[in-house]
Amino acid sequence: MSVTRFVHVNVNCSDFDASLAFYELLGFRKVVDVAPTNTPEVAAAVGMPPYRVKGALLALEGDSSIMIDLLEWQDPTDPAAPYPHLYHLGIARIALATDDLEVDMARLRDAGVEFFSEPAAVTLGGMTSRFVCFRDPDGTVLELVG
Repeated sequence: MSVTRFVHVNVNCSDFDASLAFYELLGFRKVVDVAPTNTPEVAAAVGMPPYRVKGALLALEGDSSIMIDLLEWQDPTDPAAPYPHLYHLGIARIALATDDLEVDMARLRDAGVEFFSEPAAVTLGGMTSRFVCFRDPDGTVLELVG
């Protein structure tokens, strides 16, 4: 294999503008808009019929090494929630590092975000960190690690 880096995570949303505001609260910024339609070849490459979408690639301010591909599928669309719990198959959550867990939690609480619990400590590989989980506007689980 010749994989050299992680490129992006695709997060689907029901309201692009609301989700963009939420991810901007976390420190992401729009890097480039996603074309609302694309070629039949691009649609086939992602296993879709021809589609219409509103979206953008987002990156943390000052760090474009990993991006979020934030998409509101307009046609076709599926309003179902992403998942009811974290023990389903597939991608479960996205973890984000923070320099100040308490300050970021207070900022998110002020914006109406509800956390699963208070921060918990976990030790992995001899290193201890604290983390807390919460959901984006459509229910995608995110984690702050500090």
